Amino acid sequence: QEQLVESGGGLVQAGGSLRLSCAASGRTFSWYAMGWFRQAPGKEREFVAAINWSGGTTYYGDPVKGRFSISRDNAKNTVFLQMNSLKPEDTAVYYCAAAMAPMRRASDYRYWGQGIQVTVSS
Repeated sequence: QEQLVESGGGLVQAGGSLRLSCAASGRTFSWYAMGWFRQAPGKEREFVAAINWSGGTTYYGDPVKGRFSISRDNAKNTVFLQMNSLKPEDTAVYYCAAAMAPMRRASDYRYWGQGIQVTVSS
């Protein structure tokens, strides 16, 4: 079982940057594709980014393309989400998740972190 813990969230000004980390405690981290999702107040959970097991293939949701970057370090059992040019509409709880393939649907992910708050002030 993979246990995922997000870190690096907090409050940042619009236009700023933030880097989220997701640390996995399981021994099979490198088997999984990893994804980031977010859920803002009053909105459904939406896809942010995903990366395959090796890190060679990435996908991004339209709202974050060109601004966010997902990466992973399998030796450290960690996946990252670099968020640049942040906007107030990026404010949400961000969730790290693991799947057998880098899917865009939340229902395809097997393991989930507890989520971490990201707040972007105007």
